[in-house]
Amino acid sequence: MIERDSRAESDTEAAGRELAPRLRAGDVLLISGPLGAGKTAFVRGLAQGLGCAVDDVSSPTFTLIQIYPGAPALEHVDLYRLAPHEVDDLGLDEPRDEAVVAIEWAEHWSSPPPDTIDVRIEVTGPSARRIVIDDTHLSRRS
Repeated sequence: MIERDSRAESDTEAAGRELAPRLRAGDVLLISGPLGAGKTAFVRGLAQGLGCAVDDVSSPTFTLIQIYPGAPALEHVDLYRLAPHEVDDLGLDEPRDEAVVAIEWAEHWSSPPPDTIDVRIEVTGPSARRIVIDDTHLSRRS
């Protein structure tokens, strides 16, 4: 378990950037937190850490899925506007052999796979956040 305090958006981005080197294609991150918590900032940091163009990273609320080329690529998914039964039709449970998948509003997905990385961003003040990453799946790798 990784726990980190963030006092600015740049700290939240740094948390994603620092996690990125431990990730590989096929990893799925379930990112939760209230509106405005910094989920997209965290994904921006992931993108930077994976070598993706960070200028393109924005919340995919209306497009649902954005793909950022990198090594590996990053699939950025936003489930904010979907009901759990609609999420099932996206095929998120299908293996992704060429990308890391970061899913915002993951709590809308009723049946995520068991080997995911849970990222919870808690608002602790006007610009303060607590980032909790359950990296158990990563720790089990050989």
